[in-house]
Amino acid sequence: MSASLIGLIGMAVLLILMALRVPVAFAMFSVSLAGIAVLDSTKSALSSLASSSFTVASSAELVVVPLFILMGNVATETGMSRRLYDAAYAIIGSVRGGLASATVIGCGGFAALSGSSVASALTMGKVSLGEMDRFNYDPRLSTGVVAAGGTLGILIPPSAGFVIYAILAQESIGRLFLAGVLPGILLLTMFVLTISVLCWINPKMGPSGPKTTISEKAKALVGAMPILVVILLTIGGIYGGLFSPVEAAAVGAGLVIIYGAFSRTLTLRRLWNATRDSVVTTATVMLILISAYLINQFLALSHIPQAIGDLLGSMHLPAIGTLILILACYMVLGCFLEGLAMLVLSMPVFFPVITQLGIDPIWFGVLVVLTLEMGLISPPVGVNVFIVKSVAKNVPLGTIFKGVMPFWLAMLATLALLVAFPQISLILPNTMIN
Repeated sequence: MSASLIGLIGMAVLLILMALRVPVAFAMFSVSLAGIAVLDSTKSALSSLASSSFTVASSAELVVVPLFILMGNVATETGMSRRLYDAAYAIIGSVRGGLASATVIGCGGFAALSGSSVASALTMGKVSLGEMDRFNYDPRLSTGVVAAGGTLGILIPPSAGFVIYAILAQESIGRLFLAGVLPGILLLTMFVLTISVLCWINPKMGPSGPKTTISEKAKALVGAMPILVVILLTIGGIYGGLFSPVEAAAVGAGLVIIYGAFSRTLTLRRLWNATRDSVVTTATVMLILISAYLINQFLALSHIPQAIGDLLGSMHLPAIGTLILILACYMVLGCFLEGLAMLVLSMPVFFPVITQLGIDPIWFGVLVVLTLEMGLISPPVGVNVFIVKSVAKNVPLGTIFKGVMPFWLAMLATLALLVAFPQISLILPNTMIN
Protein backbone atom coordinates (compact mmCIF):
# COMPACT_ATOMS: atom_id res chain seq x y z
CA MET A 1 0.00 0.00 0.00
CA SER A 2 1.45 3.38 -1.03
CA ALA A 3 2.15 6.20 1.43
CA SER A 4 -0.36 8.47 -0.32
CA LEU A 5 -3.11 5.86 -0.05
CA ILE A 6 -2.39 5.43 3.67
CA GLY A 7 -2.58 9.20 4.00
CA LEU A 8 -5.95 9.35 2.25
CA ILE A 9 -7.31 6.53 4.43
CA GLY A 10 -6.09 8.40 7.51
CA MET A 11 -7.82 11.62 6.44
CA ALA A 12 -11.05 9.71 5.71
CA VAL A 13 -10.93 8.14 9.18
CA LEU A 14 -10.30 11.59 10.66
CA LEU A 15 -13.37 13.04 8.97
CA ILE A 16 -15.48 10.09 10.15
CA LEU A 17 -14.30 10.57 13.74
CA MET A 18 -15.13 14.27 13.59
CA ALA A 19 -18.56 13.49 12.12
CA LEU A 20 -19.10 11.20 15.12
CA ARG A 21 -18.41 14.22 17.37
CA VAL A 22 -15.08 12.95 18.67
CA PRO A 23 -13.22 16.05 19.96
CA VAL A 24 -11.06 17.51 17.19
CA ALA A 25 -7.76 17.28 19.06
CA PHE A 26 -8.24 13.64 20.07
CA ALA A 27 -9.36 12.65 16.58
CA MET A 28 -6.21 14.20 15.11
CA PHE A 29 -4.01 12.67 17.82
CA SER A 30 -5.35 9.19 17.09
CA VAL A 31 -5.06 9.37 13.30
CA SER A 32 -1.66 11.08 13.19
CA LEU A 33 -0.04 8.77 15.75
CA ALA A 34 -1.38 5.67 13.99
CA GLY A 35 -0.38 7.06 10.59
CA ILE A 36 3.18 7.90 11.64
CA ALA A 37 3.51 4.48 13.26
CA VAL A 38 2.43 2.75 10.03
CA LEU A 39 4.53 4.93 7.71
CA ASP A 40 7.59 5.03 9.96
CA SER A 41 7.56 3.30 13.36
CA THR A 42 5.86 3.35 16.74
CA LYS A 43 9.02 4.79 18.29
CA SER A 44 8.97 7.64 15.78
CA ALA A 45 5.29 8.34 16.51
CA LEU A 46 5.90 8.59 20.26
CA SER A 47 9.00 10.71 19.68
CA SER A 48 6.95 13.06 17.47
CA LEU A 49 4.32 13.37 20.19
CA ALA A 50 6.95 14.37 22.74
CA SER A 51 8.71 16.84 20.45
CA SER A 52 5.47 18.43 19.24
CA SER A 53 4.22 18.89 22.81
CA PHE A 54 7.49 20.53 23.83
CA THR A 55 7.56 22.79 20.75
CA VAL A 56 4.07 24.14 21.43
CA ALA A 57 4.48 24.41 25.21
CA SER A 58 7.77 26.32 24.88
CA SER A 59 6.53 28.81 22.28
CA ALA A 60 6.70 32.28 23.83
CA GLU A 61 4.40 33.70 21.14
CA LEU A 62 1.53 31.53 22.36
CA VAL A 63 1.38 33.46 25.64
CA VAL A 64 -0.98 35.83 23.81
CA VAL A 65 -3.65 33.11 23.73
CA PRO A 66 -4.39 32.79 27.49
CA LEU A 67 -3.86 36.52 28.10
CA PHE A 68 -6.28 37.73 25.44
CA ILE A 69 -8.81 35.05 26.42
CA LEU A 70 -8.52 36.16 30.07
CA MET A 71 -8.98 39.80 29.02
CA GLY A 72 -12.20 38.95 27.18
CA ASN A 73 -13.58 36.79 30.00
CA VAL A 74 -12.88 39.43 32.65
CA ALA A 75 -14.47 42.10 30.43
CA THR A 76 -17.59 39.95 30.24
CA GLU A 77 -17.70 39.30 33.99
CA THR A 78 -17.31 43.01 34.81
CA GLY A 79 -20.01 44.10 32.34
CA MET A 80 -17.63 46.10 30.12
CA SER A 81 -18.91 44.43 26.96
CA ARG A 82 -22.54 45.15 27.93
CA ARG A 83 -21.75 48.86 28.32
CA LEU A 84 -20.29 49.00 24.82
CA TYR A 85 -23.55 47.64 23.46
CA ASP A 86 -25.50 50.13 25.59
CA ALA A 87 -23.51 53.00 24.08
CA ALA A 88 -24.16 51.87 20.51
CA TYR A 89 -27.79 51.23 21.45
CA ALA A 90 -28.19 54.79 22.82
CA ILE A 91 -26.63 56.42 19.76
CA ILE A 92 -28.26 54.55 16.85
CA GLY A 93 -30.97 52.41 18.45
CA SER A 94 -33.73 54.85 17.55
CA VAL A 95 -33.30 54.48 13.78
CA ARG A 96 -34.91 51.68 11.77
CA GLY A 97 -32.85 48.54 12.34
CA GLY A 98 -30.76 50.46 14.87
CA LEU A 99 -30.80 47.76 17.54
CA ALA A 100 -29.44 45.26 15.02
CA SER A 101 -26.72 47.72 13.94
CA ALA A 102 -25.87 48.37 17.59
CA THR A 103 -25.53 44.62 18.06
CA VAL A 104 -23.05 44.39 15.18
CA ILE A 105 -21.02 47.29 16.59
CA GLY A 106 -21.11 45.67 20.01
CA CYS A 107 -19.91 42.40 18.50
CA GLY A 108 -17.05 44.26 16.82
CA GLY A 109 -16.00 45.87 20.08
CA PHE A 110 -16.27 42.63 22.02
CA ALA A 111 -14.28 40.90 19.26
CA ALA A 112 -11.47 43.39 19.86
CA LEU A 113 -11.33 42.13 23.44
CA SER A 114 -12.05 38.42 23.28
CA GLY A 115 -10.76 37.26 19.88
CA SER A 116 -13.39 34.53 20.00
CA SER A 117 -16.37 34.27 17.64
CA VAL A 118 -18.24 31.83 19.86
CA ALA A 119 -17.78 34.07 22.92
CA SER A 120 -18.91 37.12 20.92
CA ALA A 121 -22.06 35.38 19.65
CA LEU A 122 -22.94 33.97 23.08
CA THR A 123 -22.33 37.21 25.00
CA MET A 124 -24.05 39.54 22.54
CA GLY A 125 -26.89 37.05 22.12
CA LYS A 126 -27.62 37.20 25.85
CA VAL A 127 -27.34 40.99 25.83
CA SER A 128 -29.25 41.94 22.68
CA LEU A 129 -31.79 39.27 21.68
CA GLY A 130 -34.17 40.16 24.49
CA GLU A 131 -34.04 43.85 23.55
CA MET A 132 -34.76 43.18 19.87
CA ASP A 133 -37.57 40.81 20.78
CA ARG A 134 -39.07 43.49 23.02
CA PHE A 135 -39.25 45.88 20.07
CA ASN A 136 -40.77 43.25 17.75
CA TYR A 137 -37.75 42.62 15.53
CA ASP A 138 -38.19 39.84 13.00
CA PRO A 139 -36.49 36.72 14.50
CA ARG A 140 -34.66 36.19 11.21
CA LEU A 141 -32.94 39.56 11.55
CA SER A 142 -32.32 39.47 15.31
CA THR A 143 -30.83 35.97 15.42
CA GLY A 144 -29.08 36.33 12.06
CA VAL A 145 -27.31 39.51 13.08
CA VAL A 146 -26.06 37.99 16.35
CA ALA A 147 -24.74 34.85 14.62
CA ALA A 148 -23.09 36.87 11.85
CA GLY A 149 -21.82 39.64 14.13
CA GLY A 150 -20.18 37.04 16.33
CA THR A 151 -17.97 35.98 13.44
CA LEU A 152 -16.13 39.31 13.74
CA GLY A 153 -14.36 37.76 16.74
CA ILE A 154 -12.05 35.73 14.53
CA LEU A 155 -11.11 38.60 12.18
CA ILE A 156 -10.87 41.77 14.27
CA PRO A 157 -7.63 41.53 16.27
CA PRO A 158 -6.73 40.07 18.66
CA SER A 159 -7.83 36.91 16.91
CA ALA A 160 -7.25 33.31 17.93
CA GLY A 161 -7.50 32.39 14.24
CA PHE A 162 -4.62 34.73 13.37
CA VAL A 163 -2.51 33.40 16.24
CA ILE A 164 -2.94 29.79 15.12
CA TYR A 165 -2.35 30.69 11.46
CA ALA A 166 0.82 32.58 12.46
CA ILE A 167 2.15 29.58 14.39
CA LEU A 168 1.37 27.12 11.59
CA ALA A 169 2.71 29.40 8.83
CA GLN A 170 5.57 30.78 10.94
CA GLU A 171 4.46 34.36 10.24
CA SER A 172 4.40 37.45 12.46
CA ILE A 173 1.41 37.64 14.81
CA GLY A 174 1.75 41.43 14.93
CA ARG A 175 1.63 41.77 11.14
CA LEU A 176 -1.43 39.53 10.96
CA PHE A 177 -3.21 41.52 13.68
CA LEU A 178 -2.58 44.73 11.75
CA ALA A 179 -3.67 43.07 8.52
CA GLY A 180 -7.03 42.21 10.09
CA VAL A 181 -7.94 45.75 11.22
CA LEU A 182 -9.20 47.26 7.94
CA PRO A 183 -10.86 44.05 6.68
CA GLY A 184 -12.60 43.77 10.06
CA ILE A 185 -13.90 47.34 9.82
CA LEU A 186 -14.93 46.71 6.20
CA LEU A 187 -16.88 43.59 7.16
CA LEU A 188 -18.56 45.37 10.08
CA THR A 189 -19.59 48.15 7.67
CA MET A 190 -20.94 45.61 5.19
CA PHE A 191 -23.05 44.05 7.96
CA VAL A 192 -24.51 47.45 8.89
CA LEU A 193 -25.29 48.15 5.22
CA THR A 194 -26.96 44.74 4.95
CA ILE A 195 -29.18 45.58 7.93
CA SER A 196 -30.09 48.93 6.36
CA VAL A 197 -31.02 47.28 3.04
CA LEU A 198 -33.12 44.58 4.73
CA CYS A 199 -35.01 47.16 6.80
CA TRP A 200 -35.49 49.37 3.75
CA ILE A 201 -37.00 46.47 1.80
CA ASN A 202 -39.14 45.32 4.74
CA PRO A 203 -39.48 47.98 7.49
CA LYS A 204 -41.22 45.50 9.78
CA MET A 205 -38.00 43.48 10.11
CA GLY A 206 -36.34 46.15 12.25
CA PRO A 207 -38.70 48.73 13.79
CA SER A 208 -37.31 51.89 15.33
CA GLY A 209 -36.22 51.68 18.94
CA PRO A 210 -36.72 54.25 21.71
CA LYS A 211 -35.25 57.71 21.24
CA THR A 212 -32.61 58.90 23.67
CA THR A 213 -31.63 62.41 24.70
CA ILE A 214 -28.18 63.89 24.16
CA SER A 215 -27.44 63.54 27.87
CA GLU A 216 -28.41 59.86 27.77
CA LYS A 217 -26.14 59.32 24.77
CA ALA A 218 -23.28 61.08 26.55
CA LYS A 219 -23.83 59.01 29.71
CA ALA A 220 -23.77 55.77 27.69
CA LEU A 221 -20.54 56.85 25.97
CA VAL A 222 -18.92 57.61 29.31
CA GLY A 223 -19.93 54.15 30.52
CA ALA A 224 -18.25 52.58 27.49
CA MET A 225 -15.02 54.55 27.88
CA PRO A 226 -13.16 51.87 29.92
CA ILE A 227 -13.55 49.22 27.24
CA LEU A 228 -12.74 51.74 24.48
CA VAL A 229 -9.57 52.78 26.31
CA VAL A 230 -8.47 49.15 26.68
CA ILE A 231 -9.08 48.50 22.96
CA LEU A 232 -7.19 51.63 21.92
CA LEU A 233 -4.24 50.88 24.21
CA THR A 234 -3.85 47.24 23.21
CA ILE A 235 -4.50 47.41 19.46
CA GLY A 236 -3.13 50.97 19.18
CA GLY A 237 -0.04 49.89 21.10
CA ILE A 238 0.66 47.15 18.58
CA TYR A 239 -0.15 49.52 15.70
CA GLY A 240 2.16 52.23 17.07
CA GLY A 241 5.01 49.85 17.84
CA LEU A 242 4.77 50.42 21.60
CA PHE A 243 3.98 46.79 22.42
CA SER A 244 4.59 43.40 20.95
CA PRO A 245 1.42 41.27 20.71
CA VAL A 246 2.43 39.41 23.88
CA GLU A 247 3.01 42.66 25.77
CA ALA A 248 -0.27 44.10 24.46
CA ALA A 249 -2.13 41.03 25.70
CA ALA A 250 -0.56 41.40 29.16
CA VAL A 251 -1.40 45.14 29.25
CA GLY A 252 -4.99 44.47 28.18
CA ALA A 253 -5.55 41.69 30.71
CA GLY A 254 -3.97 43.76 33.47
CA LEU A 255 -6.07 46.84 32.67
CA VAL A 256 -9.42 45.04 32.74
CA ILE A 257 -8.52 43.34 36.04
CA ILE A 258 -7.42 46.67 37.58
CA TYR A 259 -10.58 48.35 36.32
CA GLY A 260 -12.72 45.56 37.72
CA ALA A 261 -10.99 45.78 41.10
CA PHE A 262 -11.30 49.58 41.41
CA SER A 263 -14.90 49.65 40.15
CA ARG A 264 -15.75 46.73 42.48
CA THR A 265 -17.40 44.85 39.61
CA LEU A 266 -14.81 42.06 39.72
CA THR A 267 -15.41 39.90 42.76
CA LEU A 268 -13.22 36.95 43.66
CA ARG A 269 -15.92 34.61 42.39
CA ARG A 270 -16.12 36.40 39.04
CA LEU A 271 -12.32 36.41 38.74
CA TRP A 272 -12.33 32.67 39.45
CA ASN A 273 -14.98 32.08 36.77
CA ALA A 274 -13.04 34.12 34.21
CA THR A 275 -9.76 32.38 35.06
CA ARG A 276 -11.32 28.91 34.95
CA ASP A 277 -12.93 29.54 31.56
CA SER A 278 -9.65 30.94 30.25
CA VAL A 279 -7.72 27.85 31.35
CA VAL A 280 -10.24 25.50 29.72
CA THR A 281 -10.23 27.44 26.43
CA THR A 282 -6.43 27.73 26.40
CA ALA A 283 -6.02 24.00 27.04
CA THR A 284 -8.33 23.28 24.11
CA VAL A 285 -6.33 25.54 21.79
CA MET A 286 -3.01 24.06 22.92
CA LEU A 287 -4.23 20.50 22.36
CA ILE A 288 -5.36 21.43 18.85
CA LEU A 289 -1.96 23.00 18.10
CA ILE A 290 -0.05 19.97 19.37
CA SER A 291 -2.21 17.70 17.24
CA ALA A 292 -1.64 20.07 14.31
CA TYR A 293 2.11 19.50 14.51
CA LEU A 294 1.51 15.75 14.54
CA ILE A 295 -0.90 15.79 11.60
CA ASN A 296 1.62 17.89 9.65
CA GLN A 297 4.26 15.20 10.12
CA PHE A 298 1.83 12.46 9.10
CA LEU A 299 0.83 14.33 5.94
CA ALA A 300 4.48 15.01 5.11
CA LEU A 301 5.26 11.29 5.34
CA SER A 302 2.25 10.48 3.13
CA HIS A 303 3.34 13.01 0.44
CA ILE A 304 -0.27 14.23 0.09
CA PRO A 305 0.64 17.97 0.14
CA GLN A 306 3.19 17.40 -2.62
CA ALA A 307 0.65 15.44 -4.69
CA ILE A 308 -1.98 18.19 -4.34
CA GLY A 309 0.59 20.82 -5.22
CA ASP A 310 1.54 18.88 -8.35
CA LEU A 311 -2.15 18.52 -9.25
CA LEU A 312 -2.81 22.23 -8.93
CA GLY A 313 0.36 22.96 -10.88
CA SER A 314 -0.71 20.66 -13.69
CA MET A 315 -3.87 22.76 -14.18
CA HIS A 316 -1.70 25.67 -15.35
CA LEU A 317 -3.95 28.21 -13.65
CA PRO A 318 -2.69 31.74 -12.96
CA ALA A 319 -1.84 32.49 -9.34
CA ILE A 320 -5.13 34.32 -8.75
CA GLY A 321 -7.06 31.41 -10.26
CA THR A 322 -5.36 28.93 -7.94
CA LEU A 323 -6.04 31.23 -4.99
CA ILE A 324 -9.75 31.41 -5.84
CA LEU A 325 -9.87 27.62 -6.20
CA ILE A 326 -8.29 27.18 -2.76
CA LEU A 327 -10.72 29.67 -1.19
CA ALA A 328 -13.62 27.81 -2.83
CA CYS A 329 -12.34 24.61 -1.21
CA TYR A 330 -12.31 26.39 2.16
CA MET A 331 -15.91 27.52 1.69
CA VAL A 332 -17.03 23.99 0.89
CA LEU A 333 -15.08 22.52 3.82
CA GLY A 334 -16.56 25.19 6.07
CA CYS A 335 -19.99 23.62 5.59
CA PHE A 336 -18.80 20.47 7.35
CA LEU A 337 -15.74 21.23 9.51
CA GLU A 338 -15.20 23.47 12.53
CA GLY A 339 -13.08 26.50 11.65
CA LEU A 340 -9.88 25.91 13.63
CA ALA A 341 -9.90 22.21 12.74
CA MET A 342 -10.20 23.13 9.08
CA LEU A 343 -7.30 25.57 9.40
CA VAL A 344 -5.08 23.00 11.07
CA LEU A 345 -5.90 20.29 8.52
CA SER A 346 -5.59 22.45 5.43
CA MET A 347 -2.45 24.47 6.09
CA PRO A 348 0.02 21.63 5.37
CA VAL A 349 -1.79 21.02 2.08
CA PHE A 350 -2.38 24.53 0.72
CA PHE A 351 0.34 26.69 2.28
CA PRO A 352 3.24 25.17 0.28
CA VAL A 353 1.25 25.85 -2.91
CA ILE A 354 0.72 29.47 -1.87
CA THR A 355 4.41 30.04 -1.16
CA GLN A 356 5.41 28.49 -4.51
CA LEU A 357 3.04 30.86 -6.32
CA GLY A 358 4.56 33.87 -4.55
CA ILE A 359 1.28 34.90 -2.89
CA ASP A 360 1.79 37.09 0.18
CA PRO A 361 1.22 34.82 3.22
CA ILE A 362 -0.17 37.71 5.31
CA TRP A 363 -2.79 38.48 2.65
CA PHE A 364 -3.58 34.79 2.34
CA GLY A 365 -3.98 34.57 6.12
CA VAL A 366 -6.64 37.30 6.10
CA LEU A 367 -8.52 35.60 3.24
CA VAL A 368 -8.38 32.22 4.97
CA VAL A 369 -9.60 33.60 8.30
CA LEU A 370 -12.50 35.32 6.53
CA THR A 371 -13.50 32.06 4.85
CA LEU A 372 -13.33 30.39 8.28
CA GLU A 373 -15.81 33.03 9.46
CA MET A 374 -18.14 32.11 6.62
CA GLY A 375 -18.04 28.52 7.80
CA LEU A 376 -19.24 29.62 11.24
CA ILE A 377 -22.65 30.48 9.77
CA SER A 378 -22.76 27.98 6.87
CA PRO A 379 -25.23 25.08 7.10
CA PRO A 380 -25.24 22.38 8.31
CA VAL A 381 -22.44 22.79 10.88
CA GLY A 382 -22.46 26.60 11.43
CA VAL A 383 -21.26 26.75 15.03
CA ASN A 384 -22.47 30.30 15.68
CA VAL A 385 -25.97 29.39 14.52
CA PHE A 386 -26.15 26.66 17.17
CA ILE A 387 -24.75 29.06 19.78
CA VAL A 388 -27.53 31.56 19.00
CA LYS A 389 -30.07 28.72 19.06
CA SER A 390 -28.96 27.90 22.61
CA VAL A 391 -29.90 31.45 23.63
CA ALA A 392 -33.00 31.91 21.42
CA LYS A 393 -34.62 28.61 22.32
CA ASN A 394 -38.02 29.51 20.82
CA VAL A 395 -36.64 30.36 17.36
CA PRO A 396 -36.48 27.40 14.92
CA LEU A 397 -33.02 26.51 13.63
CA GLY A 398 -34.19 26.94 10.03
CA THR A 399 -35.25 30.53 10.80
CA ILE A 400 -31.78 31.36 12.11
CA PHE A 401 -30.11 29.88 9.01
CA LYS A 402 -32.43 31.96 6.81
CA GLY A 403 -31.50 35.02 8.84
CA VAL A 404 -27.76 34.59 8.37
CA MET A 405 -27.86 34.16 4.58
CA PRO A 406 -27.88 37.90 3.71
CA PHE A 407 -24.87 38.33 6.00
CA TRP A 408 -23.15 35.33 4.41
CA LEU A 409 -23.56 37.08 1.05
CA ALA A 410 -22.11 40.25 2.60
CA MET A 411 -19.09 38.22 3.72
CA LEU A 412 -18.72 36.80 0.21
CA ALA A 413 -18.76 40.35 -1.20
CA THR A 414 -16.13 41.39 1.35
CA LEU A 415 -13.97 38.40 0.40
CA ALA A 416 -14.23 39.42 -3.27
CA LEU A 417 -13.11 42.96 -2.40
CA LEU A 418 -10.13 41.67 -0.40
CA VAL A 419 -9.09 39.40 -3.28
CA ALA A 420 -9.44 42.23 -5.80
CA PHE A 421 -7.67 44.80 -3.63
CA PRO A 422 -4.91 43.15 -1.55
CA GLN A 423 -3.76 46.51 -0.17
CA ILE A 424 -6.84 46.65 2.07
CA SER A 425 -5.17 43.88 4.07
CA LEU A 426 -1.53 44.81 3.50
CA ILE A 427 -1.35 48.59 3.86
CA LEU A 428 -1.15 48.61 7.67
CA PRO A 429 1.40 45.78 8.17
CA ASN A 430 3.53 47.06 5.28
CA THR A 431 3.61 50.67 6.55
CA MET A 432 3.75 50.09 10.30
CA ILE A 433 6.10 47.08 10.46
CA ASN A 434 9.17 46.82 8.26
